[in-house]
Amino acid sequence: MLWLAIGFSAQACFFSRFLVQWIASERQKRSVIPMAFWYLSLAGGLGLLTYAIHVGDPVFILGQSMGAFIYLRNIWLRNQENNLPE
Repeated sequence: MLWLAIGFSAQACFFSRFLVQWIASERQKRSVIPMAFWYLSLAGGLGLLTYAIHVGDPVFILGQSMGAFIYLRNIWLRNQENNLPE
């Protein structure tokens, strides 16, 4: 039961990133990807990876582990962008 709660919580976190992106874009009247999108992607992806490892699904494990690198890279790039001198 605990693992189902972990899996569903991670999936809810991962899904919520779409809501965050949609709301941010609607507010600005253009397509934007806020930092919260990347943090929710990372948190949800790592949670789903943990669940996938527990259930032993190699396809799910591969997919979620590759995503984590992409989310971390985007977080790093955005942080570098914010630290550029003006």
